Amino acid sequence: MKLENKIAVITGGAMGIGKGIVEVYLKYGASVIILDYNEALTNTLTELNAKYPNKINGFIVDIRNKEVLEACAKEIESRYGHIDILVNNAGVCKLTTFEDMDDNTRDFHFDININGTWNVTKVFLPLIKKTGKGAIVNLSSVTGPMVADSGEVAYATSKAAVLGFTKSLAMEVVTNNIRVNAIMPGYVKTPLVDNMAILSNEENPNSVVEDIAASIPMGRLADPKEIGELAAFLGSDEASYITGQGIVIDGGSTLPETSSMGV
Repeated sequence: MKLENKIAVITGGAMGIGKGIVEVYLKYGASVIILDYNEALTNTLTELNAKYPNKINGFIVDIRNKEVLEACAKEIESRYGHIDILVNNAGVCKLTTFEDMDDNTRDFHFDININGTWNVTKVFLPLIKKTGKGAIVNLSSVTGPMVADSGEVAYATSKAAVLGFTKSLAMEVVTNNIRVNAIMPGYVKTPLVDNMAILSNEENPNSVVEDIAASIPMGRLADPKEIGELAAFLGSDEASYITGQGIVIDGGSTLPETSSMGV
C-alpha cells in the first residue's frame, strides 16, 4: 500500500492510460481525483466507486480553461486540504502531415498537451507545496524526444516540450522537496492508439496494431496498468531520489538499430 493516505489528482483518467493509472493508484491505497473532459468519466467513477468506495472523485474539466481548473482546485482544497501527487496524463494525437496540418489542429495539440499540462501544474502546485513534499508525474512519450512517424509532427513537438518542462520544473521545485518526472511510453493499447490506427488504415486498422506489435521486441503493446505501475512508483516515496528524469517504458521498441540487420 505504498500510496496509502496519498491524495492524487490525475488528468485524463476516464479512459486509456489515465484509467490504468487511476486503477493502480487506487490499488495501492491512494485517494484519487480525476480531471477529464470526456463524458466517459461518469461511467468510470461509477465503476471504480463500487470497488473502492469513498476513494475516488472526479470533475469534468477542460484543462485548457484555467478558471475552471482554479474552481476545481478550491473545491479539492476545501475537501482534502492538500494533494500529494499530480499526474499530468491528459493528451491528444491526430495524425496529419506537416504540410496538410492547419493551425487549428496544431493548436489543438499544443493547447492540451503543453498548455493544459502547464495550466494544471500551475493551479495545483500550491496544494502540493502545502504538504512539505510531493511528486508530479508528466506523460511525455518516446515520440518526439526519441522517435517519430510521419504525421506526428504536432504530437511529437508537444511531447518533447513536456519532457523539457519536466526537467526545468524539477530544478525549480526541488528545494520544496517536490520531485518531477516524466513517463515516456511507447505504444499502449488504448482508444487513442485505436483511433490512430483507423486514421492510418480505415479499411483494416487491426493490421496497423498487429504490425506495431510485431515491431516491438516484446511482441505486444503495453497494458495501461503497466504504465500505471510506473506512475505509482514515481509518485511514491520509493522513488525519493529520482527527479528530472524521462523514463522509457516501451517493451524495447526503441532498442532495434535497424529492421533488417542482425543474426
